[in-house]
Amino acid sequence: MSSAGKEDRGESVRQASIASLKARLSEYLDAVKAGEEIVVTERGRPIARLAPVEAPAKQESHLAMLLRAGLARPPRRRLPAAFLRQRGPADPEGRGLTALLQERAEDR
Repeated sequence: MSSAGKEDRGESVRQASIASLKARLSEYLDAVKAGEEIVVTERGRPIARLAPVEAPAKQESHLAMLLRAGLARPPRRRLPAAFLRQRGPADPEGRGLTALLQERAEDR
């Protein structure tokens, strides 16, 4: 389902207060599994929407998004199985791991 909900299409949507949602969560989740959307309200104002997750077949893969955005290129051919069995280069001092950990620390 797209980001436009049933409300936007003029269909009725079930509403639940936070207290009701807490008390009957299993019931609401069963309704969502059955395809319903639930709008969660706080003091009568909508604050969230519970909706079924799209089927995996409908979701665009991360790779497909990168390809479409021009941030990745499709492979020219499959890698030979022998390539995948090769060992990586030796790094007895652990410089590769040190660099990776340092880069991760900088990103935080």
